[in-house]
Amino acid sequence: MAEASPPEAPVEAAAPARGFRARLWDSDVFWSWRHHPVAIVSSLVALTLILAAVLAPWIAPHDPFNPATLQLMDGFTPPGEAAMSGTVYRFGTDDQGRDLLSTILYGSRVSLFVGFAATLFSMTLGVSLGLFAGYRGGLADTIIMRVADVQLSFPAILIALLIFGVAQGVIPPNKQESMAIWVLIFAIGLANWAQFARTVRGAAMVERQKDYVSAARIMGVPGPSIAFRHVLPNVLGPVLVIATISLALAIIEEATLSYLGVGVPPTQPSLGTLIRIGQRFLFSGEWWILFFPALMLILLALSVNLLGDWLRDALNPKLRQ
Repeated sequence: MAEASPPEAPVEAAAPARGFRARLWDSDVFWSWRHHPVAIVSSLVALTLILAAVLAPWIAPHDPFNPATLQLMDGFTPPGEAAMSGTVYRFGTDDQGRDLLSTILYGSRVSLFVGFAATLFSMTLGVSLGLFAGYRGGLADTIIMRVADVQLSFPAILIALLIFGVAQGVIPPNKQESMAIWVLIFAIGLANWAQFARTVRGAAMVERQKDYVSAARIMGVPGPSIAFRHVLPNVLGPVLVIATISLALAIIEEATLSYLGVGVPPTQPSLGTLIRIGQRFLFSGEWWILFFPALMLILLALSVNLLGDWLRDALNPKLRQ
């Protein structure tokens, strides 16, 4: 009689694969964010201000750029007080009777658009030139880095002023107002590319000596493909940190240029333009016209800057506490 075979051990069910969201939430970056109160507060503040600016046409009480909605008799109304028309403005009104809260929301849209576009332009230009200089080396590396050294020896705001002035001299007078924002983006972006280029160049010089680059060369992969498909992903960490900090600087530079009267036109006021207007009435008692736009600029720039400082620590294991 054949012996009965021993019962087979039950096969344990394989653990279900974790979803992408769960893996992302438990990653080092999000773990650092969850345990960093300053990063949490700054990210929430920045996200709130950005969403408020983006959704301004839907959440703003008034359209400050529609002359039909303006009440000149409501000018210089203090915050929280009823104007002559009976309307209560939370942040008060300016000299033209415009609701200051609505004006700040719409002005933040211009400042954020210029800041994001200028940062994207400077990052694209700087990363491309830095990657080319670091991977190629030779005369191209020398020329690009010497140009970057010369540019870094001058304040970015002076370079932006120079570029803006030259561009305004080239553009026909009848098109200057319509192209003012794009000229401002070009000027700020061209004034801040050197930091990206120097950072990417140093990282690319390290990466090109590694084995995976040598293996790609032996396999006959073209140089541009190695640089952009293999080297570039490994140098993006510092680029993200610089981009975050550069965004705050670009917003401040746009506000500075607009405050000096060489930024966006009066028909499209930004935070800098609102601060310039409010400064004229500061010593006459209408403090809110300057205070609230300046507070918005400070909160926006400070929150983005603090977020960039946290991101620098989170992406660099040597700086983690």
